[in-house]
Amino acid sequence: MAYSRAFNPRRVKFLSRKLHPITFYLVLLVAFFLFTLIYISRKGLEGVGQKAASSEEIRSERVQGDDDILHSKVIMQGEQLWTPSFSFGLQPCVKPTSKYKAAQETNRFITVRSNGGLNQMRTGISDMVAVARIMNATLVVPQLDRRSFWKDSSSFEDIFDVDHFINNLERDVRVIRELPKGLESIPHARRHFGSWSSMGYYEELTHLFKDYQVIHVPKSDSRLANNDLPLDIQRLRCRALYQALHFSPPIESLGKKLVERLRSRKGKYIALHLRYEKDMLSFTGCTYGLTEAESEELRIMRESTSHWKVKKINSTEQRNEGSCPLTPKEVGIFLRALGYPSSTLIYIAAGEIYGGSNQLLELASRFPNLIFKETLASAEELEGFTDHASQTAALDYIISVESDVFVPSYSGNMARAVEGHRRFLGHRRTISPDRKGLVEVFDGIESREMSEGSSLSRKVRKMHENRQGAPRIRRTAAPGVRGRARFRDEESFYENPYPECICTRKRQL
Repeated sequence: MAYSRAFNPRRVKFLSRKLHPITFYLVLLVAFFLFTLIYISRKGLEGVGQKAASSEEIRSERVQGDDDILHSKVIMQGEQLWTPSFSFGLQPCVKPTSKYKAAQETNRFITVRSNGGLNQMRTGISDMVAVARIMNATLVVPQLDRRSFWKDSSSFEDIFDVDHFINNLERDVRVIRELPKGLESIPHARRHFGSWSSMGYYEELTHLFKDYQVIHVPKSDSRLANNDLPLDIQRLRCRALYQALHFSPPIESLGKKLVERLRSRKGKYIALHLRYEKDMLSFTGCTYGLTEAESEELRIMRESTSHWKVKKINSTEQRNEGSCPLTPKEVGIFLRALGYPSSTLIYIAAGEIYGGSNQLLELASRFPNLIFKETLASAEELEGFTDHASQTAALDYIISVESDVFVPSYSGNMARAVEGHRRFLGHRRTISPDRKGLVEVFDGIESREMSEGSSLSRKVRKMHENRQGAPRIRRTAAPGVRGRARFRDEESFYENPYPECICTRKRQL
């Protein structure tokens, strides 16, 4: 029969000796192929990279009993909840290019009053550093806003390390503490710089220095465009914000102590920026879940605050559009759906929560380990921060930037600033809730059409595959959006300074 040749013992022995080296090389080849495949699979951009990360999701099966077991089975293995997104070899890139020249002494001066809360002032000051560079002017240490909602009387030196600020920017812009005495009494040009302005706009404004030695700027926020600026100007903005504008030594010292205390409790923690303060809810008109009396109180506050332009707001429409902060209860549902166990340590970065501890009951029922500044620091340590909202916000900022995971319930100035800083430091895990998409989820739970569990977890996890801080180039305005609306629609430079201030080692210029 034809098969009889295959069973010849001598032939089998001969072939085994001949094929042994070939088999060895085949094994090496397969091993090399597998190694290459694994390496390449990690090289996609966010869409690919994030999906690769989310593909680690464990195939779920309905588990009876303990809810923590169900969530951990459904979502991820433990470490994947905490690890930063794969950074693809990206790193901070803020060095000037070879064409950059050191700042020269000049007899032109810019004075600034920074407006808004802490992070609105921080990014505004960074913009003013770049504007002073463009206009070849000396920048006087900015005055801080003492007339905002918080009425914080803190000076620049109370919040920032002024000596470090001046010295760090020495090569970029000349910065002085105050105007020379002879210039205080002479006429100044008072000029409101346009929002999201180009470099050409400021170059044209230098003609003001022909008639005035000093230009005073009453507002500093969003004075520079997010895009289409020279690389050296964009990198200067990053150097100003991340390297020059350090917090004052007392704030830095206490902030680091609080981070260490959090780490000593459980090692890892989430920083939750919970925007559920009275002013936020009143300003946005978001009253979902509140009583009729609370809603009325917020309406009265909004209508009596003169500088809030919009008075009539439909709360339901706001929420359906994703324009409302998540409620504490919604945050709890969201984090459980992502897979974080009830033992997770959560630091609440926030001011006074509207409704007090009662508003936190639903969140605390899912995550009992909620930590606040007041429970983490002693009364003596916080004594100097009393009635200084910007200084306490600085503590929240430090703790949020250093957290393992940062979750903002609303996309405000602090949320954007923290996200950008975390991207700059290595794309630390930052989860941005899809507030508009989650309305359907929360309403489904409320109407009992959905329930918390594996099915809901898969849905929420899928919605947020690409919303966890992985590297991506800054988002521009949507197609068709024109005029000044384009600037409002595009992503803020300080929310995502990639690609100008983040690059691979090879692309450092």
